[in-house]
Amino acid sequence: MRFNPSKIKTYGFLQMLWLIFCRINTFIFFNDCRLIRLPIFLRGRGAIIFGKNFVCGYLVRLDAFGSRGCIRFGENVQLNDFVHIGALESISIGDNVLIGSRVFISDHNHGNYQMEDEASAPGIPPADRPLSSRPVRIGNNVWLGEQVCILPGVTVGDGAIVGANSVVTRDIPPNSISAGNPARVIRVFDAETKIWRRI
Repeated sequence: MRFNPSKIKTYGFLQMLWLIFCRINTFIFFNDCRLIRLPIFLRGRGAIIFGKNFVCGYLVRLDAFGSRGCIRFGENVQLNDFVHIGALESISIGDNVLIGSRVFISDHNHGNYQMEDEASAPGIPPADRPLSSRPVRIGNNVWLGEQVCILPGVTVGDGAIVGANSVVTRDIPPNSISAGNPARVIRVFDAETKIWRRI
Protein backbone atom coordinates (compact mmCIF):
# COMPACT_ATOMS: atom_id res chain seq x y z
CA MET A 1 0.00 0.00 0.00
CA ARG A 2 1.49 3.32 -1.07
CA PHE A 3 1.29 6.49 1.01
CA ASN A 4 -0.64 9.37 -0.52
CA PRO A 5 0.77 12.76 0.64
CA SER A 6 -2.44 14.54 -0.39
CA LYS A 7 -4.27 12.73 2.45
CA ILE A 8 -2.15 14.42 5.15
CA LYS A 9 -4.25 16.48 7.56
CA THR A 10 -2.97 20.02 8.04
CA TYR A 11 -2.52 21.95 11.26
CA GLY A 12 -5.50 23.80 12.75
CA PHE A 13 -5.57 27.59 13.05
CA LEU A 14 -4.20 27.76 16.63
CA GLN A 15 -1.52 25.20 15.82
CA MET A 16 -0.45 27.29 12.84
CA LEU A 17 -0.22 30.41 15.02
CA TRP A 18 1.93 28.53 17.53
CA LEU A 19 4.14 27.21 14.72
CA ILE A 20 4.62 30.75 13.39
CA PHE A 21 5.55 31.93 16.90
CA CYS A 22 8.07 29.05 17.22
CA ARG A 23 9.57 29.92 13.83
CA ILE A 24 10.03 33.56 14.82
CA ASN A 25 11.56 32.51 18.15
CA THR A 26 13.93 30.16 16.28
CA PHE A 27 14.99 32.95 13.93
CA ILE A 28 15.76 35.30 16.85
CA PHE A 29 17.40 32.94 19.35
CA PHE A 30 18.74 29.94 17.39
CA ASN A 31 20.51 31.47 14.37
CA ASP A 32 21.09 28.62 11.90
CA CYS A 33 18.32 26.30 13.11
CA ARG A 34 15.26 25.79 10.93
CA LEU A 35 12.61 25.21 13.64
CA ILE A 36 12.68 24.82 17.43
CA ARG A 37 9.22 23.87 18.62
CA LEU A 38 8.54 25.22 22.11
CA PRO A 39 8.74 24.33 24.86
CA ILE A 40 12.35 23.10 24.80
CA PHE A 41 14.42 22.57 27.96
CA LEU A 42 18.14 23.40 27.77
CA ARG A 43 20.68 22.97 30.55
CA GLY A 44 24.19 24.23 29.78
CA ARG A 45 23.07 26.14 26.68
CA GLY A 46 26.62 27.35 25.91
CA ALA A 47 27.83 23.75 25.52
CA ILE A 48 25.05 22.74 23.10
CA ILE A 49 26.08 23.34 19.48
CA PHE A 50 23.35 23.27 16.82
CA GLY A 51 24.17 22.64 13.16
CA LYS A 52 22.41 24.29 10.22
CA ASN A 53 18.77 23.38 9.60
CA PHE A 54 18.31 21.76 13.02
CA VAL A 55 14.65 20.89 13.75
CA CYS A 56 13.12 19.60 16.97
CA GLY A 57 9.69 18.60 18.19
CA TYR A 58 7.93 19.57 21.39
CA LEU A 59 9.27 19.02 24.91
CA VAL A 60 12.83 18.13 23.90
CA ARG A 61 15.31 18.13 26.82
CA LEU A 62 19.04 18.70 26.24
CA ASP A 63 21.38 18.61 29.27
CA ALA A 64 25.09 19.46 29.05
CA PHE A 65 26.33 19.03 32.63
CA GLY A 66 29.30 20.55 34.41
CA SER A 67 32.36 22.09 32.83
CA ARG A 68 33.04 19.26 30.33
CA GLY A 69 29.61 18.27 29.05
CA CYS A 70 29.07 18.99 25.35
CA ILE A 71 26.32 18.09 22.87
CA ARG A 72 27.17 18.74 19.22
CA PHE A 73 24.70 18.40 16.32
CA GLY A 74 25.69 18.25 12.65
CA GLU A 75 23.65 19.71 9.81
CA ASN A 76 20.07 18.71 8.95
CA VAL A 77 19.38 16.91 12.24
CA GLN A 78 15.75 16.30 13.22
CA LEU A 79 14.65 15.37 16.75
CA ASN A 80 11.02 14.46 17.32
CA ASP A 81 8.92 15.03 20.47
CA PHE A 82 10.14 14.18 24.00
CA VAL A 83 13.75 13.38 23.06
CA HIS A 84 16.13 13.55 26.06
CA ILE A 85 19.90 13.84 25.54
CA GLY A 86 22.24 14.16 28.54
CA ALA A 87 26.00 14.70 28.29
CA LEU A 88 28.47 14.73 31.15
CA GLU A 89 31.38 14.45 28.70
CA SER A 90 30.56 14.34 24.97
CA ILE A 91 27.70 13.39 22.66
CA SER A 92 28.20 14.09 18.97
CA ILE A 93 25.50 13.60 16.35
CA GLY A 94 26.44 13.72 12.66
CA ASP A 95 24.74 15.17 9.59
CA ASN A 96 21.33 14.15 8.23
CA VAL A 97 20.27 12.27 11.37
CA LEU A 98 16.62 11.48 12.12
CA ILE A 99 15.70 10.73 15.75
CA GLY A 100 12.22 9.43 16.63
CA SER A 101 10.09 10.46 19.60
CA ARG A 102 10.96 9.55 23.20
CA VAL A 103 14.56 8.62 22.38
CA PHE A 104 17.04 8.74 25.28
CA ILE A 105 20.79 9.24 24.69
CA SER A 106 23.23 9.44 27.62
CA ASP A 107 27.00 9.31 28.01
CA HIS A 108 26.92 8.81 31.79
CA ASN A 109 25.77 6.58 34.66
CA HIS A 110 25.30 6.94 38.39
CA GLY A 111 28.23 4.70 39.35
CA ASN A 112 30.99 2.91 37.47
CA TYR A 113 30.13 -0.65 36.45
CA GLN A 114 33.03 -1.26 34.05
CA MET A 115 35.64 -1.65 36.81
CA GLU A 116 36.02 -2.21 40.54
CA ASP A 117 34.53 0.73 42.41
CA GLU A 118 33.41 0.52 46.05
CA ALA A 119 31.45 3.75 45.68
CA SER A 120 29.15 2.00 43.17
CA ALA A 121 28.17 -0.88 45.44
CA PRO A 122 24.46 -1.85 45.70
CA GLY A 123 24.27 -0.66 49.32
CA ILE A 124 24.92 2.94 48.24
CA PRO A 125 21.87 4.89 47.01
CA PRO A 126 22.17 5.37 43.22
CA ALA A 127 21.93 9.17 43.51
CA ASP A 128 24.99 9.15 45.83
CA ARG A 129 27.20 7.10 43.52
CA PRO A 130 29.86 9.05 41.58
CA LEU A 131 29.00 9.87 37.97
CA SER A 132 31.02 8.06 35.31
CA SER A 133 31.00 8.83 31.59
CA ARG A 134 32.10 7.54 28.18
CA PRO A 135 31.55 9.56 24.96
CA VAL A 136 28.73 8.72 22.55
CA ARG A 137 29.05 9.21 18.79
CA ILE A 138 26.23 8.94 16.26
CA GLY A 139 27.41 9.05 12.64
CA ASN A 140 25.95 10.60 9.50
CA ASN A 141 22.67 9.47 7.88
CA VAL A 142 21.56 7.55 10.98
CA TRP A 143 17.91 6.86 11.82
CA LEU A 144 16.97 6.08 15.45
CA GLY A 145 13.40 4.76 15.77
CA GLU A 146 10.83 5.53 18.45
CA GLN A 147 11.90 5.06 22.09
CA VAL A 148 15.46 3.94 21.32
CA CYS A 149 17.87 4.12 24.27
CA ILE A 150 21.57 4.78 23.55
CA LEU A 151 23.87 4.06 26.51
CA PRO A 152 27.35 5.41 27.40
CA GLY A 153 30.35 4.58 25.22
CA VAL A 154 28.33 3.63 22.13
CA THR A 155 29.21 4.54 18.53
CA VAL A 156 26.47 4.23 15.92
CA GLY A 157 28.11 4.00 12.47
CA ASP A 158 27.22 6.03 9.39
CA GLY A 159 24.07 4.93 7.59
CA ALA A 160 22.84 2.72 10.45
CA ILE A 161 19.19 2.23 11.44
CA VAL A 162 18.16 1.32 15.00
CA GLY A 163 14.66 -0.15 15.35
CA ALA A 164 11.98 1.12 17.73
CA ASN A 165 12.31 0.30 21.45
CA SER A 166 15.90 -0.93 21.06
CA VAL A 167 18.44 -0.56 23.88
CA VAL A 168 21.91 0.02 22.42
CA THR A 169 24.65 -1.18 24.75
CA ARG A 170 27.50 -1.68 22.24
CA ASP A 171 28.68 -0.21 18.94
CA ILE A 172 26.45 -0.48 15.86
CA PRO A 173 28.37 -0.99 12.59
CA PRO A 174 27.86 1.32 9.60
CA ASN A 175 25.16 0.54 7.02
CA SER A 176 23.33 -1.94 9.25
CA ILE A 177 19.90 -2.36 10.84
CA SER A 178 19.83 -3.27 14.53
CA ALA A 179 16.93 -4.05 16.84
CA GLY A 180 16.16 -5.56 20.23
CA ASN A 181 17.16 -5.35 23.89
CA PRO A 182 20.09 -5.42 23.80
CA ALA A 183 20.22 -4.31 20.17
CA ARG A 184 21.85 -6.69 17.69
CA VAL A 185 22.46 -6.44 13.95
CA ILE A 186 19.69 -8.08 11.90
CA ARG A 187 20.47 -6.72 8.40
CA VAL A 188 23.39 -5.17 6.52
CA PHE A 189 23.36 -3.19 3.29
CA ASP A 190 24.96 -4.96 0.33
CA ALA A 191 26.53 -2.21 -1.81
CA GLU A 192 26.73 -4.45 -4.88
CA THR A 193 23.09 -5.60 -4.97
CA LYS A 194 21.68 -2.48 -3.20
CA ILE A 195 19.69 -4.75 -0.88
CA TRP A 196 19.45 -4.86 2.92
CA ARG A 197 20.56 -8.45 3.47
CA ARG A 198 19.34 -10.45 6.50
CA ILE A 199 22.09 -12.00 8.63
